[in-house]
Amino acid sequence: MTTQTPTATVSSAIRSSSAIRSSSTTTRSLLTCAVVASPLWALVSLTQAATREGFDITRHPLSALSNGSLGWLQITAFLLAGALLAIGATGLRRALRGTPGGTWAPRLVRIAGLGMIAAGAFVMDPIDGFPVGAPAAEVATLTWHSYAHFAAGSVTFTSLIAACYVLGRHFGRAGNRRYAIASRAAGTALLIGNGWAMGGGPAGTLTLAVGAVTAMLWISAVAYRTRRGV
Repeated sequence: MTTQTPTATVSSAIRSSSAIRSSSTTTRSLLTCAVVASPLWALVSLTQAATREGFDITRHPLSALSNGSLGWLQITAFLLAGALLAIGATGLRRALRGTPGGTWAPRLVRIAGLGMIAAGAFVMDPIDGFPVGAPAAEVATLTWHSYAHFAAGSVTFTSLIAACYVLGRHFGRAGNRRYAIASRAAGTALLIGNGWAMGGGPAGTLTLAVGAVTAMLWISAVAYRTRRGV
């Protein structure tokens, strides 16, 4: 029988403590990606919406900003924010492991991030006079990459809505009523905004933008709260 010396016991404890600290640092770094992803996309998108010539958020979806000479800004925002969100989902998985919703919330956030990457890679067609010089009427035949963009957007929105509702369950089971309500409200904002836009409601692109930004920023808020507890 081998007897472990006090020195060996102390060394083992130090190594274990160092591993825990290293794991926590990695998790916080991953969560930081999720924290900054949505504000980055929202800032780039809304700044362009307010400043680019010919863009009207009540008629044009934010995705239309990927067109024109400055379209690279929106494309980059989609790709970068999507990548950060997908990476940040790993941090959420590590931090929420073993809790209600701890499996599916991170998965859905990752899917949303991948959807954003695809939305950036496949640019939708010019629409309703934007960018300046584009036909004022809607084009009857869409290109394949426009269809791909819409499919990516549907995946992203559906995943974000589901993630918000799963997080609502997570916080509800944890007894945090305020965060549970906020999570469900964020998911509902996107659900209604997207549904109104898809149904051809007046200013549907505006309601979609409000819903998408609300849900995305809520994911970042949850990541920030989770990061503080790691």
